Amino acid sequence: MATDLGLAALHHLLVFGLAAMLVAEAVLLRGPLTSDAIPRLAKLDGGYGMCAGLLLVVGLARVFLGVKGEDFYLHNPYFHAKVGAFVLVGLLSILPTMRFLRWRKAQRAQPSFVPEAAELAKLRTILRIELVLLAAIFVLAAAMARYGGF
Repeated sequence: MATDLGLAALHHLLVFGLAAMLVAEAVLLRGPLTSDAIPRLAKLDGGYGMCAGLLLVVGLARVFLGVKGEDFYLHNPYFHAKVGAFVLVGLLSILPTMRFLRWRKAQRAQPSFVPEAAELAKLRTILRIELVLLAAIFVLAAAMARYGGF
């Protein structure tokens, strides 16, 4: 029982950490980007990736070691939708991660480097989609907990 509580608490903390980092990235990209924001974006994105990886591990531990058991999760359509949305967020986050790394490299070569406005607009759109999908994950998690496998 204590293991289940610990896994649930850690799972929730990681979700909120992931959300906070994604929101922070979106805020940094909101206006004109300054050269000092690029290292911050890269660090936030690294933390975001770390949270996502840990979240996946803890989530799997909840499925296979938690009180509800794997049968509850594996036969729950909301769980499958939630995992699908999580994977989609992960796939969408690849482009911003690659851009942040490229910007950081360009900034090392040219300290005053700032990306073009069109590139920033594209990343803003991707981050907004990720945030909408994250909200959908929250809704799917609530549905999963309440409506089992129909």
